[in-house]
Amino acid sequence: MKSMTSEELMRLSNQFIMGTYNRSPLVMREGKGSKVFDPEGKEYLDFISGIAVNTFGHCFPPIVSAVRTQSEKLIHASNLYYSEPQIYLAKRLIELTFEGKVFFCNSGAEAIEAAIKLARKYFSVRDNAARFEIISMTGSFHGRTYGGMSASGQEKLWKGYEPLLPGFKHVGYNDLEEAEKAVSEKTAAILVEPIQGERGVVVPSGTYLKGLRDLADRHGLLLIFDEIQTGLGRTGSLFAYQKSGVIPDILTLAKGLGGGMPIGAMIATNRVNQAFSFGSHGSTFGGNPVACSAGLAVLETLTSDGSLLKNCSRLGELILDQFRKWQVRHSFIKEVRGNGLLMGMELLVEGRPIVLKCLEKGLLINCTSEKVLRFAPSLLVTDEEVAKFIRILGSVLEEIAGS
Repeated sequence: MKSMTSEELMRLSNQFIMGTYNRSPLVMREGKGSKVFDPEGKEYLDFISGIAVNTFGHCFPPIVSAVRTQSEKLIHASNLYYSEPQIYLAKRLIELTFEGKVFFCNSGAEAIEAAIKLARKYFSVRDNAARFEIISMTGSFHGRTYGGMSASGQEKLWKGYEPLLPGFKHVGYNDLEEAEKAVSEKTAAILVEPIQGERGVVVPSGTYLKGLRDLADRHGLLLIFDEIQTGLGRTGSLFAYQKSGVIPDILTLAKGLGGGMPIGAMIATNRVNQAFSFGSHGSTFGGNPVACSAGLAVLETLTSDGSLLKNCSRLGELILDQFRKWQVRHSFIKEVRGNGLLMGMELLVEGRPIVLKCLEKGLLINCTSEKVLRFAPSLLVTDEEVAKFIRILGSVLEEIAGS
């Protein structure tokens, strides 16, 4: 096929692909580490990593090797049979989280669907099907399937798709009192993100997750942590919940788990996972051998180098320090926040123009909730790349200040 220019490819995309995404004008052709290249060979520094999916940047050699090796042995098995990578990945995930079992799927939304179904099934098999309601948080994002959309606390996600799946109550994030008032005899579970990524990297108080654990225990509820964005080292610990010392009953993962390969997982304690039995739930592609091999490479890298997570915390704090200096300098920066290499900068102006100016200068960042710049670089980002990021973003913020 004839090699096309970026402009030709974008025109072709607009002709044949549904317009459900507000794409930036960049065609990615190749990627290596924190760098990507367009068809014309222009280099970009990637500080969003496919929205925290490319854990170690683009084409990380151990992941490429794992995918290549497994692809030459067995690409798909279905869940009619056992396959080695799926078994080994499940074993490793349990070793790194808590005693329980894993259900594999293909995405974060599917992991949330599985968690919602398991929470309801848990009470149903105990002859208490009247407990089906799930408390989730305003501003939350749990995916775009009907279950995930209904659980999400953002009207923009569900407007035009009503009626939604019944049985969800939304309460304020970081508000324990409101969560307690929402509990009734129908409540089955509390669903929460340890950090709200899509809302703009909103970090709760240090006692919030423990307060939700206590609330769930007092009322016999299940506690579900959505770590689809915060999991796998992103916040400087293997999982964000581990910083709180609180163990959930159900944990959902995706994004960084495959380091670029599509995979999702739901982990549930032994008390809870027994509600799922043969035929309760399933996924044709879930636990695909190639994706699971990539997941094993991700976990091996995260756990074999003790300095990796420390470096993630160090560089994240370095970037936040710079953000705080900019906040003093530029009155349009409302708040800066984050944990590890997941950071947000809330503005008093629209963020999209800043994203596009950064793109022109060869820096990829993201804007969420219209006024929050979101940053999620590779966990292997270097000091030199952080310095370049600060140089480019700083120059763009100066332009905005002067305009």
